[in-house]
Order: sequence, then structure tokens, then C-alpha cells
Amino acid sequence: MTVPLLVLAAAAVLAATAGHLTINVITALTALAAAVAAARVVRRRDGGTRTAWIGLGTGALAGSVGVFAGGPVRGFGHVALVTIVTVCLFVVPKPRQSRLAQVRSAVDALLVAVSLLMTSWHLVVLPAEEAGRLSLIAAPMADVVLGTVAIAALARWHRGYRGSSTLVLISLGLLLLAVTDSVAVGLIVGDAWRWMSLPSAGQFAAFAFLLIAALRAAAMNRVDEEPDAETQARRRTPSLLLPYLAVLGAVVSGTVWLAAGHTSSAVFTWCRFLSIALIVLREVILVLDNRQLARRLEERVTGRTADLATSEQRFRALVDQSSDSLAILEADSTVRYQSSSIERLYGFPAAAIVGRRLVDVVGGRSGPIIQAALDEALERPGGITTIHVTLPHQDGTWRLSEMTVTNLMDDPYVQGLVFNTRDISDAQHLQDQLRHDAYHDGLTGLVNRALFREQLAAAATRNPVAVLFLDLDGFKEVNDSLGHAAGDQLLVRVAERLLQAVPAPHVVARLGGDEFAVMVESPDAHADAEALAARILGRLDEPIELDGRELHVGAGIGIAAAPADGDIEQLQRNADLAMYKAKEAGGGVYATYDPAMHDALVQRLELADDLRRALDRDEFVLHYQPTVDLATGEIIGFEALVRWQHPTRGMVPPLDFIPIAESTGLIVPIGRWVMAEACRQAVAWGRPLKMAVNVSVRQFEAGDLAATVASVLAETGMPADQLCLEMTESVLLTDTDENLARIVSLKALGVMLAMDDFGTGYSSLAYLRRFPMDVLKIDRSFIDRLDHEGDPLVDTIIRLGHRFGMTTVAEGIENEAQLAALRMMGCDFAQGYLLSRPLPSAAAGELLKTGLAVGASLTPLFPYALSTPQTH
Repeated sequence: MTVPLLVLAAAAVLAATAGHLTINVITALTALAAAVAAARVVRRRDGGTRTAWIGLGTGALAGSVGVFAGGPVRGFGHVALVTIVTVCLFVVPKPRQSRLAQVRSAVDALLVAVSLLMTSWHLVVLPAEEAGRLSLIAAPMADVVLGTVAIAALARWHRGYRGSSTLVLISLGLLLLAVTDSVAVGLIVGDAWRWMSLPSAGQFAAFAFLLIAALRAAAMNRVDEEPDAETQARRRTPSLLLPYLAVLGAVVSGTVWLAAGHTSSAVFTWCRFLSIALIVLREVILVLDNRQLARRLEERVTGRTADLATSEQRFRALVDQSSDSLAILEADSTVRYQSSSIERLYGFPAAAIVGRRLVDVVGGRSGPIIQAALDEALERPGGITTIHVTLPHQDGTWRLSEMTVTNLMDDPYVQGLVFNTRDISDAQHLQDQLRHDAYHDGLTGLVNRALFREQLAAAATRNPVAVLFLDLDGFKEVNDSLGHAAGDQLLVRVAERLLQAVPAPHVVARLGGDEFAVMVESPDAHADAEALAARILGRLDEPIELDGRELHVGAGIGIAAAPADGDIEQLQRNADLAMYKAKEAGGGVYATYDPAMHDALVQRLELADDLRRALDRDEFVLHYQPTVDLATGEIIGFEALVRWQHPTRGMVPPLDFIPIAESTGLIVPIGRWVMAEACRQAVAWGRPLKMAVNVSVRQFEAGDLAATVASVLAETGMPADQLCLEMTESVLLTDTDENLARIVSLKALGVMLAMDDFGTGYSSLAYLRRFPMDVLKIDRSFIDRLDHEGDPLVDTIIRLGHRFGMTTVAEGIENEAQLAALRMMGCDFAQGYLLSRPLPSAAAGELLKTGLAVGASLTPLFPYALSTPQTH
């Protein structure tokens, strides 16, 4: 409102202080400026809007010429302005309207035109006719048209429309032009020339409004208007009132005319009759339009109600089909709502639960636990409580379940306790099975290294203990000659004989490969251990029949003893040293630890010294074992495996130097070198391959591994998403927030994370939930048990990995049955000697070019494939 008031104030000042000629010059210049500004707007618009601005600009130009020329030209200029503006404003883009709305708009325009004609007829036309100035009648007729156009344009205004201010200024400018021109005609008829500065100043204000509107439009981007139903409803208010204002003006002017003693004319009579008819027609149209609007709104309400019902049905279906049971309980545990999924989970229909107290339904075993959780939740509005309870099944069994109680008593839409119940029996069974497998050898069923150490530590706190370490003689030859299946059967037979020879409470364990251990707990542990070693060697000396063959398998046994509360770590090291002494003696004997055996340890230290210099001397090399897509048979990546080319010892096996590197901390710089070299080789191959690199516990805990990985990626140009870091469960064992932060920082780099040897350590479902792993590698100990029928545990691990969004990789595939079983169970990728042994970089590059040559029988045909496995 500020700008129009300032313009009107300026016009008033001009009328009071300036002469008629001066005002005309200023008015003409202002009109010319408005034409120029409109031309600028034209360049930024298109379509009907462009045509409308062309009309406004041309009309302003015609008005400017008329004001400059004066006399009759001024009248022609005004008529030209009205004609051009009226024609061009008819093409202004209008919002989409119904037929009734279009008819109402036409009726409104006619009603405004008739009302303005009545007012103009009384105040301007009749005085001009009576004065004999018929030449002046054309101007007020044109003003009626211009006023009608201005009011029709103003009816399009609504709150929130970006171009509202421009629209109002244009409408006011045109309306002011019409009024001032008619006033000027009236002054001319009455010979009141001394007041002519007033309409001239008014014309200046009108063109100033047009100029300001054009400047604003030029500064705005294109305004595209496609109003919704709510916006069109807001527009009805001004469009409904404006025609009545025009009628009111006509009524007032007619009343004043008649009050002044004038008689009613035929034009006045017909205009009054026509106005009444148009008002009646308009009201009829409004009624029909309102009905149409009400019907449209009713249809929208009906549609939204249907959508809401559909959404509610969808939600109910999702709840009913959920793997969880959802219930809403009152404060006293009365079940108000129960999803039908409970029947699928626990066998009870929902109707049998609703209306009963949950603590009564579950019985005395779990009722107190649920009641305690319910009481705790009631004390914390919005709080969440999770418990584990056993719940009855309709078949009479009890199912371990996880219950989550959420207090939504204060929620006006719920007003109850929300119970989410999940049956976790299968998951717990799997976790128990994994825990059992973590502490027992999958082949022989004996205690494994981890449990053996725990039991040894517990026994050492009570009594003197002795340890026997056994390593079979000639086991490698059995594997090489008869195959791994025969070797596995031999290990099972040896385990059976050890259990027969070793009485309780002594413990027998398999440490790995063909290594076994026995723990002796007694007051005279050393003597009992020697007697037990002799008995074991005697039993092992008996032939073992295997596939129609008699095999003689001896063992080298190392013995070490320690008093109660002795150092079990040193005890195991001593037994290990003694075992190596027995093996050096040719096997089939036992040896008791002697401090002189420590000399062998010195050799290990020498190897450690050589290992420290190996990195500087560039003695390490990488071999690459391909990872194969089981669906397509294509190589999707490699696992980088380090080898040590010693200048005098030759190729040192990883098992000989990796433990030393781990114990001395040299694995950290060696690991960085392996990572950098593997990434560099992957980039050199120029293919989008995944490169897997093993990460040890020492690397993970020493320094900032994420910074190291980022540095390697930067210097080699390796894409982060092509690098996969493999870590064993021992890395995740502590499950601390610090470990989680380290893994999250690695994940933030974009690299892939793989859990290696899953199921061989302290496997827990918590690892899969908490840590953002991408790949789950199934340990070869599980693959060894596979046949054509598959294995339930391997199948469960694969499905578990997929459920947690992880890719599964099976390692150690050595025969066709294993490969077929893994394909059948949906495993994603595979590694193993059936597919390819680890290859030097050059051979791996050639393999990439030729691809895996695997025939219909799945027998490896390429030259580097082996029929028997070798240690990495």
C-alpha cells in the first residue's frame, strides 16, 4: 500500500503546484517510461502473458502520444489505449475453470459493465448530450469498457499469488485512467477549466502505477500459475464482491441523480432492469456452482476416506503377517488387542488371548518376569523394557522369546502398553550350536584349543597339571596318497582311541590339523602323564583299518608338567617344545620337556630377525587366489596371500613366519605392504575386481588402521569399494565401543568388510547385528563336511548372512559335491583348490584373460589348479 499512496500524494502535489502543461509533459513521459518497461517484460515472457504486456506497452505508448499531441489526438490516443488494452487482456492466461465458473465470469463482466454504464450515463454522458457536446460521448463509453476490464482483472487477485502486487497496480492504473478521463469530460462539459489539473494529475498517477507494475514484473522470474482447489476457493471472495460494489456505485449515482430532480431515462431503466436480471442469473449460477463445489469436496472426502481405509487394511495385514506378535495391554496386563500372527508363532488364536491377563496366560514360569517388566515400564512413560522369557506353545513345548514392552499409556491413540514378542528359539539354538562348534572340533567332536585352554587354566588353580601335545606321524602322506576324506576318517579313529586310552577326568582335545592335546590333572601329574603317554603310543601302534587298508599311525608326544597355580602359557610352550623334540627323534616316542629344548626357540628368534629385514630386502611376494561367482563361474576378485622368498631357506610357508610376525608386531608393516601391493596390482589389471586383504588383530589394534587404509587408497588409486578387509572373529571378540568405532571409521571410507572363518571362534549373532559387515566367509571346517545333500548348519549360516544383508563366501572347496551343495544352498561366491590355487601375479593376470576353464564335471582344467589342497 505504501507505493500507491506515495504515487497519489505526488499526483496531489502536482495538481496543487504545477500548471496544466507541466502536468501533461510529466504524464506523457511517465506513460512513455511505462511503455519502455513493458517492452523489457515482453522479452522475459511468452504465450498469452507476452501478448498482454505487448498490449499494455502499446496502450501506454498510444496514451503518451495523445497527451503530447493534445486536442483531438488526445481523445483518439485514449480510445486507442482502451481498445488495445481491452483486446490484449482477453488473451491473459486464465486458470482452468468449470463451465459454470466461466459463465459466472461472463455474467460478472456484464454486470460490472452495465453498472458502470449507468454511473457514467448519469454523471457524464447525459450532461454532454444536454450541452450539445456529442463528440465527447465516445470517451466515457471507452472508459466504461476500460473500467470493466480493470475490475475483471482485479477479481483474479488472491492471497499468496506471487504476481498479486503487479496485478493490483495494473488494475488500479487502468481504473484510474477510466475515472480521470470521465472526470475530464465532465469538467469540459461544465466549462470548469481551472480544475483540469486534477484529472491530468490523476492520469499521471495511473501511468505511474503501470510503470511500477512493469518494473516489478521485469524484476521477477516467470510466474506460472496453476492453482489448486483451495486456491480457487480463496479467489471466490474478491470475485464475488467486486460486481456488487459496481452495482452499489450505480445505485448511489442513480439515487443522487433522481434526488437532484432529474427524471429517469430509458437507458437508466433498461440498465436497471438488465442489472436485476444479471444479479438473479448470477445467484442461480452461484447456487449451482456451490452445489458442484460441495459435490467435488464430497468426492474428495470419500476418496480420502477410502485411501485411509485401504491404508488401515494394509497396516493391519502387515502387522498380522509380521514375524513378531503385537499386543496392546492394559495396566493390569489385560490384553486389549492381539495381532493374529500369534497363532502362527505360538499356535493360540488371537481370540483366546484378548480379554485375559497375560501373566495368567503364560503361567507361573514366566508370569513373574513379565509382571516385573510391566511394573518397570509403567514407572517410565515412553520407556522401553526388553526381557527374555519362555512362553508356552499350543503343542505343549516352550519357546524362548524376546519381549519388548513400550509404555504408551499417555499416547491418546494407544493408551496402553505395547508388547512386541518374537520367537528366538531357532536363533538361540543356532547360537548355542555355534558356541558348541566354537569350543569343539567339528570333525572329531573333541574339545578344541579355546576350550582346552580354559579347562587347563581352571584345573591349574586346583591341582598340579601336565599337558601332552601329540602330532601324528605320517599323516601328510596319508592325505597325499589316499585323499582328505581318508585323512579325516583317520583323525576320527585316532580321536576314538585317545578317548579310550585317556580316563576321566583327563581331557582330550584336537588343537588343529593332526595335533592333539591331553590334560592330566592329578597330585602326581608328571608321572601319570608319562604313563598315559606310553599307553597312548601303545594304542596308536595298533593298526587301523581304513577302506580295506591297514594303516599304522604313530605320534610324537611332548610332555610338560607344572605345579598348581603354574603358568599355563609357559606350560603349553614347554609341551610344544617337547613335542618337536619327539618328532625330531623320528616319532613314535614321547619326550619330556627339558630346559635344553629352549635352544630350538633360539632358532625361531633367528627367523624373527630375518623376518625384520625381509621387508627392507623386498623378499615378500604376493600370490592371488581367485574368488568365483557360483552363479556365473566368473572371477569377481582375488584374495591376496603373502609369501616369503628367503634368500637361504627358500619359500618359507606362511604358517612358519606369520605367527612370528604376529607375536613380534611385524605383521603391522607387513600388512601395510600387502595391502598397498595388492591394491597396486588390482589397479594395474585395469578391471573392476574385488581385492581381499587379511587384517590381523595386531593391525587392528595398532595405531589408526582407517588412516592407513585411506593412505594406501590415495597412493595406489584403488577405488575404495573394490577393497575388502577380511578380519577373523578374534578382532571382534572384545566387542567394545572402541572396536565398533574403529570398524565404523573403516566403513566410512567406503571399503568392504568381511568376517573371516565365521563359526570357528566365539561366533555370536550380536556380531552380525552390531558390526557393519558386508561379507560372511564360511570356514573350510564347515565346507569339509558338505556332500551332495548339503549341511543344515552351513545352510543356516548362508541364510543368516543373507538376512543380515551380507554376501556369503565359502572357502576351501575341494570337490564337486561341495560345489554342488553350495550352489543348491544359494551361496554367492567360493574359493578353493577345486577352482584355483593361489597364483603369482603374472599367472593370475593370465587367468583373468582366459577365465576359469571348468568343465561339465567341474574338474579344474587350467594349469595351476591342484587336486589336493595346500596350506595358504
